[in-house]
Amino acid sequence: QVQVVASGGGLVQPGGSLTLSCTVSGNMFSIYARGWHRQAPGKQRESVAAIIGGSPSYADFVEGRFTISRDVAKNTFYLHMNNLKPEDSAVYYCNVNLIGGDNSWGQGTQVTVSA
Repeated sequence: QVQVVASGGGLVQPGGSLTLSCTVSGNMFSIYARGWHRQAPGKQRESVAAIIGGSPSYADFVEGRFTISRDVAKNTFYLHMNNLKPEDSAVYYCNVNLIGGDNSWGQGTQVTVSA
């Protein structure tokens, strides 16, 4: 079993930066993908970024502003967000996909971009 805990959200001004962290515990060998998603009020949850086999991928709306990275030694992966916009405000969730089809979700961390 694998557990994930997201942290690092907060209030930031437009144009600012924020880094989210997702700490993973449990059977690391069962993980084949790691990702970040977000859900704004009244909207569906959407994928933001993912890393699969070391290769990152991003949603179109990221437009080069976000970077997903991983620290193997700390069992943690990150979402570095730059040039944040008000429309980036959402609850951000991290998740891992496990071999066999299961996945594990964190509790979410609020990101608010506002002046």
